[in-house]
Amino acid sequence: MQWTKVLGLGLGAAALLGLGIILGHFAIPKKANSLAPQDLDLEILETVMGQLDAHRIRENLRELSREPHLASSPRDEDLVQLLLQRWKDPESGLDSAEASTYEVLLSFPSQEQPNVVDIVGPTGGIIHSCHRTEENVTGEQGGPDVVQPYAAYAPSGTPQGLLVYANRGAEEDFKELQTQGIKLEGTIALTRYGGVGRGAKAVNAAKHGVAGVLVYTDPADINDGLSSPDETFPNSWYLPPSGVERGSYYEYFGDPLTPYLPAVPSSFRVDLANVSGFPPIPTQPIGFQDARDLLCQVNVSVYNRLELRNSSNVLGIIRGAVEPDRYVLYGNHRDSWVHGAVDPSSGTAVLLELSRVLGTLLKKGTWRPRRSIVFASWGAEEFGLIGSTEFTEEFFNKLQERTVAYINVDISVFANATLRVQGTPPVQSVVFSATKEIRSPGPGDLSIYDNWIRYFNRSSPVYGLVPSLGSLGAGSDYAPFVHFLGISSMDIAYTYDRSKTSARIYPTYHTAFDTFDYVDKFLDPGFSSHQAVARTAGSVILRLSDSFFLPLKVSDYSETLRSFLQAAQQDLGALLEQHSISLGPLVTAVEKFEAEAAALGQRISTLQKGSPDPLQVRMLNDQLMLLERTFLNPRAFPEERYYSHVLWAPRTGSVVTFPGLSNACSRARDTASGSEAWAEVQRQLSIVVTALEGAAATLRPVADL
Repeated sequence: MQWTKVLGLGLGAAALLGLGIILGHFAIPKKANSLAPQDLDLEILETVMGQLDAHRIRENLRELSREPHLASSPRDEDLVQLLLQRWKDPESGLDSAEASTYEVLLSFPSQEQPNVVDIVGPTGGIIHSCHRTEENVTGEQGGPDVVQPYAAYAPSGTPQGLLVYANRGAEEDFKELQTQGIKLEGTIALTRYGGVGRGAKAVNAAKHGVAGVLVYTDPADINDGLSSPDETFPNSWYLPPSGVERGSYYEYFGDPLTPYLPAVPSSFRVDLANVSGFPPIPTQPIGFQDARDLLCQVNVSVYNRLELRNSSNVLGIIRGAVEPDRYVLYGNHRDSWVHGAVDPSSGTAVLLELSRVLGTLLKKGTWRPRRSIVFASWGAEEFGLIGSTEFTEEFFNKLQERTVAYINVDISVFANATLRVQGTPPVQSVVFSATKEIRSPGPGDLSIYDNWIRYFNRSSPVYGLVPSLGSLGAGSDYAPFVHFLGISSMDIAYTYDRSKTSARIYPTYHTAFDTFDYVDKFLDPGFSSHQAVARTAGSVILRLSDSFFLPLKVSDYSETLRSFLQAAQQDLGALLEQHSISLGPLVTAVEKFEAEAAALGQRISTLQKGSPDPLQVRMLNDQLMLLERTFLNPRAFPEERYYSHVLWAPRTGSVVTFPGLSNACSRARDTASGSEAWAEVQRQLSIVVTALEGAAATLRPVADL
């Protein structure tokens, strides 16, 4: 979709392009379009909090999860139309809404030849066949639109061999088997979820000559050890024995054929034979009841196929009154593996209710935000964050220049104990401010903040005991915004009390048992946790879109940098000294950042006490907005795709410090001085120092070059 059209028409194309200002479908009156000191309206905030309705969220979820909606399926397209209808509603819609379509490479099991796993005897006869579908316990698991469990992007093939149990399928697991004298060549590896990524299990296995991989969900990892049918869904929230976790086994994210390019008709596409990132050997997920039955010789028949399919993103826009060229993005993916009541429809249900409340205020003329708000429903996330990645590729420059922050709500409710937020450090302050003002669900009179701190907390040298904010990996649509664009981002959800369960995720994840009744009966009866997430996300959106001064606190990065530095000094310092590598420049760079972040905070505090020039505030806000971009270096990790954030790239080294430095030291540890590995350590250290110095420079007064 040409969302420049959605956000930008108006006062003359040439002038608009020159200024880079988006004005929407109609011009803004001059008075409203001046850089006036419009600020967060606490009455509007209170109104929004009061109007977010748990019952409406429940009914949204009932409709969204009524049928399976695999990416590019007819039901997926139906939901595209539902979103467009809601966002174009004359009484509660937004300024504009459009769908954009990309042609992307997806992977599906063959309907004509289902994937099968058989146990075969010495003469080749079939002794036992694993279940091809999950048990139809509620009448929702057996429909024609329920996709067979499969490993998306795994190649087709029919390997046969002795079964070898390989634990998590990590590299060390296969090495341990070899150490024990077990021959892996030509075997079928039985692995369990967790430990390493899905695709990594097949990659690791193939390195050791394994012919095929089976993956199952261990009840010890997800069911607190419970496995009998009377202990599992529909009698509890635990996964039935026949449950199988589907998922993408693609190593990267985005469309496999168009890396770094949007999947539009004009884009170059890689030849299928040259695509990287797919599992190298046939792979198939199975249920834990079948995993217990597998013995000796196993035959795995995988008939997956690759198809070019159309997948759509849907964008709904509220145009900003004062700074329409500054965007607050809020996103959630739409597609699911089956019914997807939790993943992702719990998030979509919240998205629809939040946009309804804000849209109603907008249509009544009660409110219009200072900055533009963009709601996004991403397509094909389950196959590898495809919709969001294609969007960031297509609008890379515009988004980098104008996006204030990205808010992601994928699974809004894993369980109903407490809030859980992951994000980059500058968003911590706005999340804390929002959650201190919202009552927590359940008995008592605690705020969401006070309840949160009971479950997840840390000791801050600056603030004392505070809720702990998790870091962002690549598990949802925030990934391209953080790692590729360098945009301050967060992911918001309610989750479980980890002292009461050892589950790595909610038990019916990516199975046919993730249904509306599962949520309604076990995860969030009454939907008060869904409402709490809606209120938290709504408050954060309003604070980011309406506040005169952006509520991003860059000095909160100082704690992270100091922690990374201390880990490097304590755990790597002696090793680096042995190879004549000094951490002195890194120490200086961290100190420079700390000083400039504190000075910027002081300038903001001083301005807030007076009546500042709005243009001066705009310049300061841009410094806050653009800080995250300074940590990008697209050449820092040439072996990775899309990862360019030098603080949050994947870390394979054991030391919790700057990832490039940690990884390089891990690889160089057993090599001689002067080797290429130690040269890479020096390169990574220089990359981090340069990024920190650039960040410090960004925070200085804009007139100081």
